[in-house]
Amino acid sequence: MTSAEANYQGVWGNRIGFGRAPALLVIDFLKAYTVEGAPLYAPGVVDAVARTPELLAAARSNGIPVIHTRILYFADNCADGGVWVQKAPVMKAMVEGNVLAEFCDGVEPADGELVIVKQYASAFFGTSLASYLHTLGIDTVVLAGCSTSGCIRASAVDAVQHGFRTIVVRDCVGDRHPDPHNANLFDIDSKYGDVIPLSEAIAEIAKVKSDCP
Repeated sequence: MTSAEANYQGVWGNRIGFGRAPALLVIDFLKAYTVEGAPLYAPGVVDAVARTPELLAAARSNGIPVIHTRILYFADNCADGGVWVQKAPVMKAMVEGNVLAEFCDGVEPADGELVIVKQYASAFFGTSLASYLHTLGIDTVVLAGCSTSGCIRASAVDAVQHGFRTIVVRDCVGDRHPDPHNANLFDIDSKYGDVIPLSEAIAEIAKVKSDCP
């Protein structure tokens, strides 16, 4: 049997690149994923959080819009999470007052940055995110956050379906195990967007400012 890379070559994997107007979407960097011993603890997310301040600094210094998402449930027994919470009851930690539902230190929203509250995996499902980005004239969504196999993948698929060029920053996304992390990055890179290193993302973001009149 051929490798996945050889099997996909010439069929999947076209590059889409950055457009003229990117936004950075930081998905669910919440303490549930970084507090050791918590059910959702994911070592890969800890590493991603540590690398993301550099990406945030680049976006902010170059005038790139930054949007954050967080999962929060408000109904009794997290019923607003529907069947997803029934499938994954560990998500019931995402309620106001639980420290695990708070943003991780160092990657918190800055003053004036939009926070999208969601109840499902995709940042676009049941939210105003797509409308907001279209209103800003955004054509490229740069993704950081967690988890790669869950909310990153779901958001990447929805981003391209809403008409955005989709970029995932490999160094700034994480998961609890490397196998689903790598498999989903391979699939996103093949079919839905471009998976690129942090250094390339920063270089592309810098071009946006230099290209401005």
